[in-house]
Amino acid sequence: MSDASPLSSPLPDAADPNVVQAVQVARLYYQQGLTTDAIARELGVSRPRVSRLLTLARRTGLVEIRIHDPQAHPQHLEAGLRARWPGLQPHVVSLPAGSPGHGSPQATRMERVAQAAAHWLGGHMRPRMTVGLAWGNTLDAVSRALTPRALPETQFVQLNGSASALDFSSGFVADTFSRFAHACGGRSYLFPVPTFFDDPGTRRAMWRERSVGHVLELQRAAEVLMFSVGSFSASTPSHVHVAGYLDAEDLAGLERQGAVGDIATVFYRADGRASGIDLNARSSGPELSWVRDHPQTVCVVADPGKALALRSALCGGLIRTLIVDETTARAVLEDPEAGPEGAADHT
Repeated sequence: MSDASPLSSPLPDAADPNVVQAVQVARLYYQQGLTTDAIARELGVSRPRVSRLLTLARRTGLVEIRIHDPQAHPQHLEAGLRARWPGLQPHVVSLPAGSPGHGSPQATRMERVAQAAAHWLGGHMRPRMTVGLAWGNTLDAVSRALTPRALPETQFVQLNGSASALDFSSGFVADTFSRFAHACGGRSYLFPVPTFFDDPGTRRAMWRERSVGHVLELQRAAEVLMFSVGSFSASTPSHVHVAGYLDAEDLAGLERQGAVGDIATVFYRADGRASGIDLNARSSGPELSWVRDHPQTVCVVADPGKALALRSALCGGLIRTLIVDETTARAVLEDPEAGPEGAADHT
């Protein structure tokens, strides 16, 4: 049994007599191995009553059922990720069996990983928590996988700006954050600045505005940061890379300076370092040194095309918890040279 509660159910009331009896029945059934008949006789209740209490225990998260298959690929991949990057907490999501390497369609891959990320968030969220989110295709999928659960005074704050005529007309970012807030009965705070400024001086001036400063304070107060990694080689191109936020000159500069990926629109190289990439001075995203030092960073990836960007972020020490599909995890581990020693100066 586990004390963790899934996102799909409210926390059970410990004072509820049904909950008390459900725990008692679950202990007899799962820990002591009694049959439903034996439990019914011991407690003086009907067998259907025992079955209903076991269902209640599973539905409300009093009991979690986990299958540990010694031949399962996800467990081996998780062990490999922990060995390569000590301190990492990996969660590898299995995919439907199929062709070698599973070759799962990208939509299925994203759906499975988004569901796992939503479940992880449900197990770690609590009332009055602030969560920082970097917008994009992956977090949009996570927002769609959430199931409502009342968590009073929760806050979701945008980590990087998106203000543009394109986003105002599409509502992509606003809709993502609305779904997160609605699922918990909380509030969302959008970052009212461009994704990239034309001039670093404009960025510095905007940071002095009170409306912007309020969002920056919320970002600094976030207890969890959840994001994906952006990649130029993703199977589904990162939203910021293809939606007109970067022009040809920006893209040429990133290639010339060796950028392989980004977190919240702040770019880094294959060793995880962000220094010396000109575009970062104009980005609205957070300093990667702050991301690296944050106690709870959660990266969600569902695309083997992002393997290089993900591996580089791991080398940069930018991720503490990783939720990833098994195909992408295997691709990350295929490079024998990658490891925690890859980055010496993460700025």
